[in-house]
Amino acid sequence: MPLAASTRYWLKYDSGTLGLLFMSVSRSLANNFCLTGNDDLSLPKATVQKIVSEILPPSAGVAFAKEARDLLIECCVEFITLISSEANEISEKEAKKTIACDHITKALEQLGFTDMVPAVLEAAAEHKEVQKGREKKADKFANSGMSMEELARLQEEQFAAARERHG
Repeated sequence: MPLAASTRYWLKYDSGTLGLLFMSVSRSLANNFCLTGNDDLSLPKATVQKIVSEILPPSAGVAFAKEARDLLIECCVEFITLISSEANEISEKEAKKTIACDHITKALEQLGFTDMVPAVLEAAAEHKEVQKGREKKADKFANSGMSMEELARLQEEQFAAARERHG
């Protein structure tokens, strides 16, 4: 069930005021941000609370109610759904089966969130670096020259040694 129009808010971090400001979604965007009440989609409450606590430290003197956190989660889920739906349409128009970073940035631009594109590109670059590190770890085992049986035996020996050390 959608939230009433009077409770639709967009959360924006405004560094000038060192806090979070709730801003009403403009009428033209309100229908796009209509929350569906789908309980299958959510974000981890503890993680969202941690992020809010980092942005709003206790020294800021601002409290963030559980209801506000829940509303923030609903808005974030709806935002993610909106962006991913738009990116999916873009990828389908390009006859692609996978949504790429380029599709996400185009979706953000088409929906009027061009100011978010640099942060998305930065996050994508960081993700690529992390993936390179993971690939190197995988290659380490492939290039070890040991068979799967030898690797399994070595692993079992290491487990046994750890059990002896830690009782």
